[in-house]
Formats: sequence, C-alpha cells, structure tokens
Amino acid sequence: MIIVSVQLLSARDGSTQELARAYISNEGGDATLGDYGVEILRGRSSEDFARRTVLKRGKVLRHPRQREHVWNLVAKALSGLGYGIGRK
Repeated sequence: MIIVSVQLLSARDGSTQELARAYISNEGGDATLGDYGVEILRGRSSEDFARRTVLKRGKVLRHPRQREHVWNLVAKALSGLGYGIGRK
C-alpha cells in the first residue's frame, strides 16, 4: 500500500498539520502492469483521517509498474478522481 499524505510545515513555529491523505492499494496485474485501488479520505487533520472515512474511491488500471515513476501513479489516481488542472 502507498500512503500519500500532504502536510503543512509551519515556517513560524515548526509545527505540522496533515491536510490530506490518500491510500493506493495493489489490486492485481502482473510484473509489468499493475491495477490499483484508490481511496481519498475525508477530513483536514490526522484525527479525521484516523477515522478512515472515504470521500472518493477509484481505480488505476494497467499502470506500468517499472517504466513509470510512482508520481505518475499518484497523478493518474488523482486525475481519475477529478483532481487537477482543467478538471471541473
């Protein structure tokens, strides 16, 4: 499982605040192409995310595991759920 956590680090006092969390789970495929389930959690704090309430759920199919960097997988997961430039 890949956990994507977006955190804000305060330049003022050094504190951190978790703003977003997503889980990307391997659901199959083969050594070359992978299928993944994606969950975006509801909330704006680590305490919220600990409840594991799913806001959005989706899939990334046939992702080239070795050929593309993990950030490409994250981008596909977010884009497929409606996040990103040019999305409505």
